[in-house]
Amino acid sequence: MIGNIHSIETLGTVDGPGIRYIVFTQGCLLRCQFCHNADTWEIGTGKQMSVSEIIDDLKSYLPFIEASGGGITVSGGEPLLQIPFLIELFRECKKLGIHTTIDSSGGCYSTNTHFQDQLNELLTYTDLILLDLKHIDREKHKKLTGLTNEHILSFARHLSEKKVPVWVRHVLVPGRTDSEEDLVNLGHFIGTLQNVKKVEILPYHKLGVYKWEALGLQYPLHEVEPPSEELVEKAYKLLTAKVEYMDETTSIR
Repeated sequence: MIGNIHSIETLGTVDGPGIRYIVFTQGCLLRCQFCHNADTWEIGTGKQMSVSEIIDDLKSYLPFIEASGGGITVSGGEPLLQIPFLIELFRECKKLGIHTTIDSSGGCYSTNTHFQDQLNELLTYTDLILLDLKHIDREKHKKLTGLTNEHILSFARHLSEKKVPVWVRHVLVPGRTDSEEDLVNLGHFIGTLQNVKKVEILPYHKLGVYKWEALGLQYPLHEVEPPSEELVEKAYKLLTAKVEYMDETTSIR
């Protein structure tokens, strides 16, 4: 099984518990204004890698990964665009006892029977989903990402029904995703989910602007500055006001 891969980070520390072997897949349907991986958008490109190639490389880092309680995280781009590849990759990881995580916005989620069957098979090999909820408001989500959010909220509900543990992530962008009303509404939605282990506020940053420029794209948020610590704390309180966690672990990063 071959996957289209953008890059690999061998000792990641922020995309799941412990030290992570992170596979960044190529291809995404969203066009987030704050995206720091715009070079992963194009579908069907990237380096073609087999599951066996990735597993062989991953094995060399297992002593560090296992000692830290870490594992593998597949990010992107949008990993769920390549579900058959993920199924085989995670199946092999489980043979080695490796903790598996997917970092996804659910931007390609579908109620199509074929997609559902593949997704549910993948979830049997998946220990954790890093669930990126960009915005609760339909029209604001469309302006921010290029797509509306109904299917993304359905993805979140599906994971809740399946009791797949999630860390909910929200990128806090001043003037775009920090409205108190929107944060309260998003917090109410998160509070309806039964599988939340952690809520993370990811403060907006400009580290990926150079990629937009290298691709000849106009970066839309040049005037926006990162949020203050006070704004991050306030947003976290609003998002978690109604949340009942699967355990007591919480985080702001």
